[in-house]
Order: sequence, then structure tokens, then C-alpha cells
Amino acid sequence: MPEPLFEEGDFQIPDKMFFRVGEVSRLVGVPAHVLRYWETEFPALAPRKSGRGHRLYRRQDVELLFQIKDLLHVRRFTIEGARQYLKQHRSARRSAAKPRQAELFEASTTSQLADIREELRQILDLLK
Repeated sequence: MPEPLFEEGDFQIPDKMFFRVGEVSRLVGVPAHVLRYWETEFPALAPRKSGRGHRLYRRQDVELLFQIKDLLHVRRFTIEGARQYLKQHRSARRSAAKPRQAELFEASTTSQLADIREELRQILDLLK
């Protein structure tokens, strides 16, 4: 099986929170109707809708679209095969990422609590 062309960092995604369908279409290199079709086929792909009903893709949605394009257009997976591949690899990434995320959360929370505690002590000293 060929190596994936999709590697994080291989492409430039602008530093924005949300992207409209036309912009994502240009970034990924597929027509907008293909993006809308992929939304129906891949449950993990669920862009938000604006108040006017426009699709708003998040950065993680755009990254997923690059993966889907790689699986379908480069590796020549079927839709079902790509769906299964993403499902298997998503669960593997989640289990590997959870301990790391918990460690980061715990470290940042401990640090923040220490800062808050110090500020409260300073306020208490001012009130005395």
C-alpha cells in the first residue's frame, strides 16, 4: 500500500477558527458538492451551521478532509474502506492521546491553582 501523502504540516491551513465551504473546497482541492457528499458518508465530519445555514468547518474538519481525500484519491480506498480505516485509526489515536491530554490538563490545572492561591494570599495580606 502506498505511503499516505497526508502528513500534518504538508499543507498550509490558515490560522482561523472556522472556514466556509468554498474556502475549504479550494484548500482541499475538491468541489464543494464533493465535500457535502463526504459529510453524508463520514460521520466524524460534521461542520457546524451558521445562523444563515452556511457550513462552518473547523480546523480538525479540514484536516480530516485532507485524510479522506488521501484515502480516496491517492490510496484508492472505497468509501466504506476509508470509513473503516478512519474509525480504526481514530480510536487508536484517542487511546494514545487520552493519557497525554490528562497529564497536560493536570499539570496546567495544578499550575493555575498555585497561581490563584498565591494571588488570594496577596489579597488577604492587603486586607489585613
